[in-house]
Amino acid sequence: MNVLLTGSNGYIGRRLKQKLIEKEDINLRLFVRDKKILSSKKHKNIEVVEGDTFDKEKLKIALKDIDIAYYLVHSLNNENYKELDKISAQNFIDIAKECGVKRVIYLGGLGVKNENTSEHLLSRLETGEILSSRKEVQNIWIRAGVIIGSGSTSFEIIRNLTEKLPIMTTPKWVETKAQPIGVDDVIAYLLESLYIKEKDNLVVDIGSEQLTYKEMMLQSAKALGLKRVIIPLPFLTINISSYWLNLFTPVPFGVAKALIEGLKSEVIIQNDNAKKYYPNIIPTKFIDAVKQAVVVIQQNQVISRWSDNLGKDWNKDHSKEIADAIFLDRKEFDISNIPKEKVYASFISIGGKNGWFEFDFLWEIRGFIDKMIGGVGLKRGRRDQYNLRIGDSLDFWKVVDIKKNERLLLFAQMKLPGRAWLEFKIKDNKLIQTAYYYPKGLFGRIYWYSLVPIHYFVFKNMISNIVKKAKSS
Repeated sequence: MNVLLTGSNGYIGRRLKQKLIEKEDINLRLFVRDKKILSSKKHKNIEVVEGDTFDKEKLKIALKDIDIAYYLVHSLNNENYKELDKISAQNFIDIAKECGVKRVIYLGGLGVKNENTSEHLLSRLETGEILSSRKEVQNIWIRAGVIIGSGSTSFEIIRNLTEKLPIMTTPKWVETKAQPIGVDDVIAYLLESLYIKEKDNLVVDIGSEQLTYKEMMLQSAKALGLKRVIIPLPFLTINISSYWLNLFTPVPFGVAKALIEGLKSEVIIQNDNAKKYYPNIIPTKFIDAVKQAVVVIQQNQVISRWSDNLGKDWNKDHSKEIADAIFLDRKEFDISNIPKEKVYASFISIGGKNGWFEFDFLWEIRGFIDKMIGGVGLKRGRRDQYNLRIGDSLDFWKVVDIKKNERLLLFAQMKLPGRAWLEFKIKDNKLIQTAYYYPKGLFGRIYWYSLVPIHYFVFKNMISNIVKKAKSS
């Protein structure tokens, strides 16, 4: 069986890819925007095609000789994502038909079209309809609502609110019903969809027990061993609620607003096809899914996070832009008496719970300001406290290049009047730490000059503490 996986670097895609790699009865092909994100060691026996769903010629290469294709693509990071999603889905199903693909498996959102349907959910529903429009290609449309697992958007929000707020004032929509599902169960349905005997299009609604969002938060508190009080207030608007989530959770304002808008609609199962066609899958209860997610985080085994593909322009070649940077802050430190492996381990452990050394409070202030103006802030933390990979979020940075025992390059995703990078590089027995900045207009230059005194202390302290940590390890 020849299988194509799109979206393999996303939250669900990474986890599904890991399972597909283990299957001996399929030949796996990945369709990715950027090959460098993939580990050469893990993907050496997998065919990879580089491109995107807006390039029909690349799609033809990706879908050639494919039996079954997974469609895990969305354009939510773009302002006009609804139109882009339509174009993407139409291109994909048209080329799938042309290439003789037998089945497309799509993971979409649970819900129905009505006056309360959010723009985001509406887009997911329309994508499913487009993928079901070619009778020559069967579409198995898996529809899930709130996905609970380590690193999922829903879980991160619920966990952060529950841990940080003993008393929560919430909008009236917390009484809306939903049917959450554990991420492992989602993967199980997607995998089993390879082997379904049904030949016609199939819509499969998946989920565990029906719960209100209030009940989810209370059950999460119980799973975490906490007692919480929730007070719904009818006057909390979408914008106020979005700022509330933006402040107390890792998600930025845009994502928070899309999620809050979705709370107005019930996301409950509309058919029994999950039981009929997938009788061996029994969804995990919500509270158990929360407990499992917590264990994975505690064991530092998080495979993927909601923010893996968040943000524009991070997954491209940054070398030219860095070369064009107008402002630099470069520090060097002699490390000839320290194994470079230890120095590397020291600088890739920076950020998240590990902090940014002695001036953490300054980073916290910058992160808070970023949150207040709609940025990502510092609360995203790290997926793994010891290791990094390309695409990982690191507080308000993104890992755009990493070479073992040699280099780490971070791209700034905070709100800035320009573009910024932070690089750690081992070369000629020296650790070279460089902040690059390309300003936008006059304000961009004022911004840089105003921070020069702070940069002097922060960056000088940073490199010396990286070396100090390496020496003591």
